[in-house]
Amino acid sequence: MFSDNRKGKTPDLSTQQNRISQGTKIVGNINSEGGFRIDGEVEGNISTSNKIVIGKNGIVHGELSCKDADIEGKVNGKLTITNLLSLKTSSQIDGEVTVSKLAVEPGAIFNATCEMRDSVKTLTKDGKKQEEKIA
Repeated sequence: MFSDNRKGKTPDLSTQQNRISQGTKIVGNINSEGGFRIDGEVEGNISTSNKIVIGKNGIVHGELSCKDADIEGKVNGKLTITNLLSLKTSSQIDGEVTVSKLAVEPGAIFNATCEMRDSVKTLTKDGKKQEEKIA
């Protein structure tokens, strides 16, 4: 955590939005407390305790671990969503999905095994597994 020496407070990073713009390609794993919007390409694992939005041009090859996800683009890999996975018309999912709630719009391509659970194991920022109970 970073501290703000002027006020003596630690900023709430969970409200921060990270963006990977179209034309950007990242190779490697990403861990963040803030959410993500991905309009570029990521080859690697992404983990956040917040929301991930993948735009129409966004592509992810790897594991996604987050609370909520809105997907318009393509994901090839393993998705672990502790709350709601929303697949838009233009989305394409190939892989494995573990989720609490699933919303699929007509036209979405969903080539995945899917397990729906009341609680889903996720990774904390230090890489340890924790179980979140979904009400």
